[in-house]
Parts: sequence; C-alpha cells; structure tokens
Amino acid sequence: MADEKLTREDCLALLRGTRERLLREGIDRYPKRADYTDAEVVAIKAFLGPWPRALEAAGIKPPRNGDRLERNRQKRIAAKRRRNAERKNKTVPEDTENKE
Repeated sequence: MADEKLTREDCLALLRGTRERLLREGIDRYPKRADYTDAEVVAIKAFLGPWPRALEAAGIKPPRNGDRLERNRQKRIAAKRRRNAERKNKTVPEDTENKE
C-alpha cells in the first residue's frame, strides 16, 4: 500500500485489522502509531484526526466522556465570574485621592 493512496475506509480497515491481529496474538492494547508506516500514519491522521479520535472512529476505543467538556466549561464560567466580582470590589488606591 506504499504507493497507492489510502481512503478513509482503508484507514479504518487498517486500524481494525491491526487491533484484531493484536488480539489474536494475545496482546491486549490499542494499535500504536509505531505499528504502521509513516505514510499510513499520515493518511490515518489526515482522514480521522488525532490518534485517539482515529481509534474512536474505528470503534476500537470508547468515545471520550462529554461530561469532562461540560465540567471544564462550567469551571471557566465560574472563574470568569470570580474575576469580574474581584474587579468590581477593588478599592481606589489612597495616593490617587490626595491629588489636587
């Protein structure tokens, strides 16, 4: 497959095939980038995104937890509210009051 162009389906088949081969050999791990040629890795990442997302797209790895994204969003909102409250509560420095 070195000289032919890979399609999205080829990339998915490569990932699934490697996973099946690893399991048949008694190796219980996700496929690594090192299991593929550089050209295959480039094609997989081009079609399927970052490696963890590629494994998710192939059905090898469970999708990441959406709760984490929502939790991070809520933390950002709370931090912004704290910063805004701190800005409102700032007092005027003493040295600026005596200026005439």
